[in-house]
This record gives sequence, structure tokens and C-alpha cells, in this order.
Amino acid sequence: MESANWFTYVRDNWEFIFDEILAHARIVLIVVALATVTSVLLGVYIQRRPVARAVVLALSGVVLTIPSLALFALFIPLVGIGNPPAMLALYLYALMPILRNTVTGLDSVSPAIVESAKGMGMNTSQQLLKVRMPLAWPVIMAGVRISSLMTVGIAAIAILVGGDGLGTFIQGGLTRFGLPNSENSVWTGVVFTVLLGLVLDIAFATAQRFTTSRGLRV
Repeated sequence: MESANWFTYVRDNWEFIFDEILAHARIVLIVVALATVTSVLLGVYIQRRPVARAVVLALSGVVLTIPSLALFALFIPLVGIGNPPAMLALYLYALMPILRNTVTGLDSVSPAIVESAKGMGMNTSQQLLKVRMPLAWPVIMAGVRISSLMTVGIAAIAILVGGDGLGTFIQGGLTRFGLPNSENSVWTGVVFTVLLGLVLDIAFATAQRFTTSRGLRV
């Protein structure tokens, strides 16, 4: 790939590229948001239930062993082609890092701190919302960041089940490999997927900093 030709390709196709960046980001943000809500609620529930904890974490880990394209295809009979099957599969992939970090973060809260909160008259819900969750939050957000990076990468193959995103350029370039601009198309998909992952990671890191108690900020 010659850089001059690639920059020319990007300039000439910027409107289309920008549309796919937005589509890719929209898929990732929706999936990560849903996975975060589910994982945090589920993590809180299973953290003090050893049997449920072992089963849920094991199942979420098993999902990661399923090839992504196969998992995408499994949902096609249920929801058809396009973004829905890709988003359902991505949602399952996104659960594991956040769920595990939620449990780990809650585990890391010192029992002495919880006892102190109890001694101050806080009930179980208040202990969770005012003490345990704020202390576990940096670890949970680390899981969200990992999940977002993973989702950005896997979402690039959503095009194979009719989805949107930057994978359009990768597939298009590989399909026309050897023809003019085929390499530029592939590199466009790869480069902007990486850049999108970095931008979202920075955004989540910033959100983590401003939503973490001042005394816990690094």
C-alpha cells in the first residue's frame, strides 16, 4: 500500500467511510451498554452465591470459545440477516469481561469496610450502592474497556451476515483483491477499526476517571 494512494482513496471516499464508522460505533456502543447493565446486575446477584457464580462464569467463558462467524450464523434463523444477529452474538461476547470484572471488583472490597458501613446503620442496598459499587467501579470499568475493544474488533465481520460497519471495506477489498484500490479498501477497514477502538477506549477511560470517587483515582 502506497500511503499517498491510500490517503487519496480515503479523501475520495470519506463520506462513505464516515457513515460506516458511525454505524460501527453505534453497534458497539449499543452492545456494550446492554452488556454492561446485564453484567453488573448479574455480577451483583451471583457474587455471594458460589454455585450460581461458578455456573454463570463458566457459561460466559464457553461463549468465547465459539467461533464468531458461527455464532453470528446461529442467530440468522431467529432474527434474519443484518445487524440483529451480529449484535446478539456481540452481546454474548461482551458479557464475559464485564461480568468477571464485576465479580472481581466486588470481591476486592474489604469486609472490614462493609462491616463499618453496616455499623453505621446502612442496609444491604445502601452498602451496595454507597460502598461496595463505588469501590468496585474502577475494576468494572476496566472490564467495560476490554469488552469495547473486543467488540470493535469482532464487529468488523458483521458484514458477513449482512451487517454494517467498517468490515464493509475489508470484505470489499478482499473480494476485489488484485483490482485497483482493493488493498486501499482493506487497509481502510483495518486502520479505522483500530482508530475507532482507540477512540472508544479513551472515551471510556475518561468516563471511568470522572465517575470514580476522587480518593480512588490513580
